[in-house]
Amino acid sequence: MDVNQFREFAKSAVDFVADYLENIRDRPVLPSVEPGYLHKLVPDEVPEQPEQWQEVMKDMERVILPGVTHWQSPNFHAYYPTATSFPSIVGEMIASGLGIIGFSWICSPACTELEVVLMDWLGKFLDLPASFLNCSEGPGGGVIQGSASEAILVAILAAREQTVRRVKLEHPEMSESEIRGKLVSYSSDQSNSCVEKAGLLAAVPIRLIKADDNGSLRGEELEKTVLTDIENGLIPIICIATFGTTGTCAYDHMDELGPICKKYNIWLHIDAAYAGAALCCPEYRPLMSGIDWADSFNFNLHKWMMVNFDCCAMWLKNADTLVEAFSVDRIYLNHQFQGQSKAPDYRHWQIPLGRRFRALKVWIVLRTIGAENIRNNIRKHIHLAELFENYVKMDDRFEIVSARSMGLVCFRLKGDCSLTRQLLEKITERKQIYMIQAKCNEKLMMRFVVAGLDPNEKDIEFAWNEIVGQTCELLQPRKLAVDDSVIDKVANNFATILTTASHQEKLK
Repeated sequence: MDVNQFREFAKSAVDFVADYLENIRDRPVLPSVEPGYLHKLVPDEVPEQPEQWQEVMKDMERVILPGVTHWQSPNFHAYYPTATSFPSIVGEMIASGLGIIGFSWICSPACTELEVVLMDWLGKFLDLPASFLNCSEGPGGGVIQGSASEAILVAILAAREQTVRRVKLEHPEMSESEIRGKLVSYSSDQSNSCVEKAGLLAAVPIRLIKADDNGSLRGEELEKTVLTDIENGLIPIICIATFGTTGTCAYDHMDELGPICKKYNIWLHIDAAYAGAALCCPEYRPLMSGIDWADSFNFNLHKWMMVNFDCCAMWLKNADTLVEAFSVDRIYLNHQFQGQSKAPDYRHWQIPLGRRFRALKVWIVLRTIGAENIRNNIRKHIHLAELFENYVKMDDRFEIVSARSMGLVCFRLKGDCSLTRQLLEKITERKQIYMIQAKCNEKLMMRFVVAGLDPNEKDIEFAWNEIVGQTCELLQPRKLAVDDSVIDKVANNFATILTTASHQEKLK
């Protein structure tokens, strides 16, 4: 493919994406395919000869789109948003064209330095503690990870290595393997599944502590569990707190957890994957009381900041802990500028060596959309969730399971859980809207999240009408269908009974 063909192909692709997003409401949000559908539509082997790009674009409609779940549809209400925007798509395209692998400053100074600047922009935008910022006097700093899953794993690994070094100094009689075998971590039983997975990958057991009735982890429960583990000879290393749980968007009590973590030398990490973006709105900052206690913090720009996946911002009070945990130097990685504060080698701050130029799309989004419009977009999502909540409250067949939080409403049909399950199955089969189930206080519920590209009040009304329509079908009186021959048989038997002498006596 020469450059002129590339221009044509790329312009066609942009038109394809623009048309897709512009008309996304017209598509059922869930695909109507069975497992293995795509295998029947493509060859078994790589084509020997090149095909024309026009044929590839035709197959986007024939092969790919039939199997796509439309995450950007405003009828997608299942998971927290995985956002995008036109500026972000352009930024992703340019970054791909530049083809930078920015594992060290010298690999592309702009890649590293733009990220340093942007992490300070974002930290100030969310009003994070100054100790988290690259521009602060201390060792704090920010980095863009791929996802919250990576950020949490990085935090656990850094806390693990920091604890091992500390305990070795305090107890030189203990071997390193003995120390590692005693490590333990903590989180809420409402935390995301990636927390438990990070514990598996880091070879550190995670204690999932029961949350309170509001879905929040409390300090008293954490301390009780920590003391039991210490009495049993275990060594606590980290607590993963959640700001906006997956199930109900609840908030752990940082102001309670923080002093306990400090008391027992436990790293406190805050996973704010979804709700963290709302901190850019001053009215939601009080929810993060106690953030000053945290050692690290993450939120996903790809959930509510109009940046496409993958893009997770992570800050640390002491970024040196990452360098100490992950630093592996080879002669081919060295350069004359390493070690300077404004030129970090981000390979020491993450799991992989290579890294994409994610900062570029963030920079383009923040510049072309602006802080005010990002705040307004978040407020609009929350307003639409309030609108949906009001619809639910006006229908006495439903109940709100937990208080609406941000853009999430958790609700159910009153009565047995089987009714809610059947309703969700009917809605899912029709593919007009997409929600998922969860449990809260042993009650099965449906999660309705405001998501998609540019949702509006009509989309919320459409979703509610779909829910009400399927509810009416589910709850309508069920007709008993009886075969005519059965009716005749019953009638004949009854007539025979009436003619018997004994029955005549009873009638008298």
